Amino acid sequence: MDRTILHIDMDAFFAAIEVLDHPEFKGKPVIVGGTTNRGVVSTANYEARKFGIHSAMPMFKAREKYPNGIFLPVRMVRYKEISEKIMKILEDFTPLVETVSIDEAFLDITGMEVLLGNPEQIARQIKDRIYSDTSLTCSTGIAPNKFLAKIASDLHKPDGLTIIQAEEVDTFLATLPVEKIPGVGKRTVEALKRYGIKTAGEIKSFSEDQLVKRFGKFGLRLHELSHGHDSSPVVPSREMKSISAEETLSYDTNDLNLLSNKLKGFAEKVAERLRYHGRKGRAISLKIKFSDFTAVTKAKTISHATDTSQVILLTARRLLEDQPLPKKVRLIGLEVSHLSDSEGDVQMHLFPVGADEERERKIDKAMDEIRGKFGRKVIQRGDG
Repeated sequence: MDRTILHIDMDAFFAAIEVLDHPEFKGKPVIVGGTTNRGVVSTANYEARKFGIHSAMPMFKAREKYPNGIFLPVRMVRYKEISEKIMKILEDFTPLVETVSIDEAFLDITGMEVLLGNPEQIARQIKDRIYSDTSLTCSTGIAPNKFLAKIASDLHKPDGLTIIQAEEVDTFLATLPVEKIPGVGKRTVEALKRYGIKTAGEIKSFSEDQLVKRFGKFGLRLHELSHGHDSSPVVPSREMKSISAEETLSYDTNDLNLLSNKLKGFAEKVAERLRYHGRKGRAISLKIKFSDFTAVTKAKTISHATDTSQVILLTARRLLEDQPLPKKVRLIGLEVSHLSDSEGDVQMHLFPVGADEERERKIDKAMDEIRGKFGRKVIQRGDG
């Protein structure tokens, strides 16, 4: 079946929101990520990219490249607020919206021409609506499938619009560098180039059997994509499997008080996100990476699903204190999984310390409302 797939990718999303909230940053290099030298860059705006700064770069390297840049911490609650607004905008154009990440989504707009105009007109309406409602720009790609639409959205950033018509697919792939194919990493690129393959179109000179013999199951995918085929549908609702928070510490430590306090912040963030999405979880996991980069994960499945910060915190702290730390800790994280819908789950449970969980949940929800109006810093739980 002929399809029309549109891919939306917000431009330098985190950094763009920071400029939106701080107009004095406009035109200046803005870098968002871990603010210590041990952190990494989450997003760099286009002014920062001129200095060679890019996402996933260690923060100390970014500072070396441009010490005068504006370096800011991640404000995930704010970014999620804007993301939610954008995703709701997209759903006004088609019910087939697949959220890929906080700043990108696929839309199946097949058959929407009768209501909204041709694909280009639909894309421009979406871009205009997003800019009108959020003052942010996005880049869009339109193609017969998800694979090509995603590539197209990346070709003319920022604020781009690229359309690949069905009859243009072979010509487009003939010159597409293999490193642009989603899922093709450095090793695969090197292996392909050893066979003299530099473009997606050149992969077609090899049979499916040859590709499978060399690349295993991914060879099937390469064969499919080299012919411009991708049958994967736009899935309008992708089930959330877990919610987590973690931090690379500014220095290695075995201070249990410090680590326990980090867990307190994580528990509040994770619980808040669970409530925001109407979810509860039963499995609570503690992730620790030591100074020698070895890692361990400890997990406990509790008797009932929860979205209460204190239940999550108490469980995580027990996991932390279960055994002595063999080495100093470099990174600590907390995850809640085995999620279920929270609606209708009103049973009462007691903490080990005797507190009423439902009362704690009401406190959490009251704090959510206050933070929603006045910001996260206006109210915090005391240590406990």
